[in-house]
Amino acid sequence: MVGREKELRIRFAPGRCELVEEDVDIPSRRVLITGATGLLGRAVFKEFNENNWNAVGCGYRRAQPRFEQINLLDSIAVHDIIHDFQPHVIVHCAAERRPDVVESQPDAASQLNVAASANLAKEAAGVGAFLIYISTDYVFDGTSPPYKETDVPNPLNLYGKTKLEGEKAVLENNEETAVLRIPVLYGEVERLEESAVTVMFDKVQFSNKSANMDHWQQRFPTNVKDVAAVCRQLAEKRMLDSSIKGTFHWSGNEQMTKYEMACAIADAFNLPSSHLRPITDSPVVGALRPKNAQLDCSKLEMLGIGQRTPFRAGIRESLWPFLVDKRWRQTVFH
Repeated sequence: MVGREKELRIRFAPGRCELVEEDVDIPSRRVLITGATGLLGRAVFKEFNENNWNAVGCGYRRAQPRFEQINLLDSIAVHDIIHDFQPHVIVHCAAERRPDVVESQPDAASQLNVAASANLAKEAAGVGAFLIYISTDYVFDGTSPPYKETDVPNPLNLYGKTKLEGEKAVLENNEETAVLRIPVLYGEVERLEESAVTVMFDKVQFSNKSANMDHWQQRFPTNVKDVAAVCRQLAEKRMLDSSIKGTFHWSGNEQMTKYEMACAIADAFNLPSSHLRPITDSPVVGALRPKNAQLDCSKLEMLGIGQRTPFRAGIRESLWPFLVDKRWRQTVFH
């Protein structure tokens, strides 16, 4: 059953405008998205909102006015929003996902990635909500890919360890949980630094200066729109089948180093790439990274769940607003 509520709308007419109250339909399926201000959270909110779900997003620093402002470390605030909204599904996107930041701020990262996740799982169980906990391919050490959900994790860095501890915490506190492990993400960023993929664009564009690019770690760049679609499909499948729970993997299927991604970005925009220099040595600065943590996605595929955007098409859509040389826009889009 779909509910109805009153909403104020501005109506324009020749020579005047007026504020009117109109009935609007409210979808009966309710979803709460944490981290809704982030790259993935925005895509998840949009996906559910555009597919007949009553979606409420929450964030912290950048939340208002679009989303609810909630500190996930405030257990009372978390309790209140979940019990007031009574969601059928909660998609937990909020996390400290930058490995080097986790290494430098381990306590704060553990509070968000583990403690807040455990509390969220308890509160979800209290209202019978299906929780989707977003995790990472960094729970694996990258020595024996591809990895199935049943393979034993062995994270190399503290980020992977906190996300693995988060997985265990949510599953212990709420058996009706899905853990969704995903790799490096890109999509419609608000700033290039929001993604480890899009942040390379300036180095690609400014070809007057050579740029060293990692050509050691094997990555599988994944569009946030695809992850959002998987979350929605998983939620809708769960509404029909209560056996849908446990651990799942989703990933793009194009294997690339950062150097190869940068070359693909250059190709997508008809930009030169000769200034990009591949570095094949293992990185010596920052948190340890797995060489190849490819995820086996066959479990979700067998359920008929999945969506993949070709990298060149997805990266062109994501990055064109940041294209500096307008002449190239004419080449690419006209």
